Amino acid sequence: MRKLALVIVAALVSAGFAQTIGLSLSTLNNPFFVEVRDGAQQAADELGFELIVTDAQDSVSNQISNIEDLLQRGVDVLIVNATDSDAVVPAVMEANSRGVPVIAVDRGINGGTLAYFIASDNLAGGRMAGEFICERLGGQGAVVELEGIPGASAARERGQGFNEAMAACEGVQVVARQTANFNRAEGLSVMENILVAQPEIDAVFAHNDEMALGALQAIQASGRDILVVGFDATDDAVAAVEACTMAATVAQQPALLGAEAVRAAGTIVNEGAPAEVQNVAVELQLVTSEACQ
Repeated sequence: MRKLALVIVAALVSAGFAQTIGLSLSTLNNPFFVEVRDGAQQAADELGFELIVTDAQDSVSNQISNIEDLLQRGVDVLIVNATDSDAVVPAVMEANSRGVPVIAVDRGINGGTLAYFIASDNLAGGRMAGEFICERLGGQGAVVELEGIPGASAARERGQGFNEAMAACEGVQVVARQTANFNRAEGLSVMENILVAQPEIDAVFAHNDEMALGALQAIQASGRDILVVGFDATDDAVAAVEACTMAATVAQQPALLGAEAVRAAGTIVNEGAPAEVQNVAVELQLVTSEACQ
């Protein structure tokens, strides 16, 4: 049925009824969201949609302004990657009031009406990372958690899954927990401070690879031997895992997230918005290197 819907969309486009999709991203200063954009653009090109992409630069006020601009430009469907799952709600409700269907991608939105939510299972991914750390440490040790942007559903869910795994791993203690806002430079500076404050650290879990790579830089400069696990499987992080400088990263498929969001928009264009929000899960896996065990 879905394939048929997409064929019909393509036929409508070829007949001159092109649709416009707005994609409001939290930031493009992160390789993960660049891949989300690229995957969305590829799917839009295949279907003949016009895709308008905006970059909020991790600012809620920017994102609200961007969404207002997209609505003024008359987008047929709005895709939102929220900077803050609560703060973006009024903008989503404005789209609802204008009859523009809304799709959330990667991060949930805690209000308004959504047609689709396209995301990885961040809770399961955080749990996966925690279980890996517990196993590698033999159930004993001190761990640091670098948290993402406060209010972002991905940060909340990754942290929840990780801490559930830590609670089940009784000999491992989380000795420091601090936000670095999904940012590599902040990951570096925050980790530098934690290294000074904490004489014993065995592992670090960062809610994304950018923070993990920043933390890794601080750790390498300190000369200490600390296990680092990230989340997203960006190219830089996978290279670090292959080089045995990072222990693991949880692999999402950001390009597929973007593509699935645009395909969902195509289904809406053809069939209308669903009566209830449709959740589309994109598969995760843990990336490690056997050579580094």
